[in-house]
Amino acid sequence: MSQLKILLVDDEQEFLSALAERLELRGYQVTAVNSGEAALQTFESEVPDIVVLDLKMPGLSGLDVLKQINSWFEFVPVLLLTGYGSTKDGMKGMHYGAYDYLMKPLNIDDLIAKIHEAVQAVNF
Repeated sequence: MSQLKILLVDDEQEFLSALAERLELRGYQVTAVNSGEAALQTFESEVPDIVVLDLKMPGLSGLDVLKQINSWFEFVPVLLLTGYGSTKDGMKGMHYGAYDYLMKPLNIDDLIAKIHEAVQAVNF
């Protein structure tokens, strides 16, 4: 498989930068943006292989972004990130087409495994 293109979307800048760096060190091509609006604009120039998307953001929420992505490109899997105790929100996201959700704080190995699982599921 060629280098995976990951779109990371999270309004917490420190978390976003740290996660992007950890993924890039493992050989992934990462575009990191800090808003739902910026995420949707990214699709105008390049469609990622997968989106890792925070649910709770100011402006466009993760659910809003998820719905828009799925209406444009239903073959792009979306993994949702939820805060502690937000299992209900993660399940709601799956109802709207997310592949799965992960709880923060993240284990990088769990995230990578879930990324590969999601990409393989849509490219079987």
